[in-house]
Amino acid sequence: MRALGVNTWVWTSPLTGEGLERLAPRVAEWGFDVIELPVEDVGDWDPGRARDLVSGLGLEPRVVLVMGPGRELVATDPGTRRATQDYLRRVVDAAAAVGSPVAAGPAYASVGRTWRMSPAGRASLAAELTEALAPVVEHAAQAGVRLAVEPLNRYETSVLNTVDQGLELLADLPSEHCGLALDVYHMNIEERDVPAAILRAGDRVAHVQVCANDRGTPGADHLDWPGIVGALDAIRYTGPLVIESFTAENATIATAASIWRPLAATQDAIAVDGLAFLRSLPIGR
Repeated sequence: MRALGVNTWVWTSPLTGEGLERLAPRVAEWGFDVIELPVEDVGDWDPGRARDLVSGLGLEPRVVLVMGPGRELVATDPGTRRATQDYLRRVVDAAAAVGSPVAAGPAYASVGRTWRMSPAGRASLAAELTEALAPVVEHAAQAGVRLAVEPLNRYETSVLNTVDQGLELLADLPSEHCGLALDVYHMNIEERDVPAAILRAGDRVAHVQVCANDRGTPGADHLDWPGIVGALDAIRYTGPLVIESFTAENATIATAASIWRPLAATQDAIAVDGLAFLRSLPIGR
């Protein structure tokens, strides 16, 4: 059976050491295998203490990066690019220290930044991103971590929206150290056929996040879950499925993720009911 996880963003943002100490035992008690740990700012939580905590609870950690305002690898000035590369390297270090095999997220531009591009401009952007990511990927390789670059929907970025764009943008970076992070929320908006897109991504898939089409509880939606998990089995993806949703109680994250209404009866229900639904699927069989 495939491992199942949940992101702490369901309850809190930013994640702190104190927040993790409060949430991790509950996540383990509910029966999750994996806990996903956002690094909004390096130092918000201590990787060594987090490793001891989650491993002691029988949980596996996964780390996600956060591209907030001012974090840019493309269409930016050299100083901003260097600072963003440094942030990404430090996230990789946190992933290695906590025991996460991946560091996942939209490692190219700040979320919400969009602009129009011509075909020539997009080709130039791809070359710029490859150049900017290369030293980060090299650092990840040395740390034993795979960078997983996440396509986002068209309202959150104009850089990378689809699996096919991701495969093109990452073509010149080593697959064993740089893959794709797939989020079914974004795929539901951008892909004409989600299972087919997963099949095209193949062994580039390094991490998978799941939720309902409205960011709520997996299963309370119109998504083709048998097709999705069947495609993941077909490409022999062995990583976890991690529930990612967000709390409306934090103004910054609620605005960034457009959480304008409750997505379930409680935040706990997103995790607990989502876990029960995912466990009911023929995952990894």
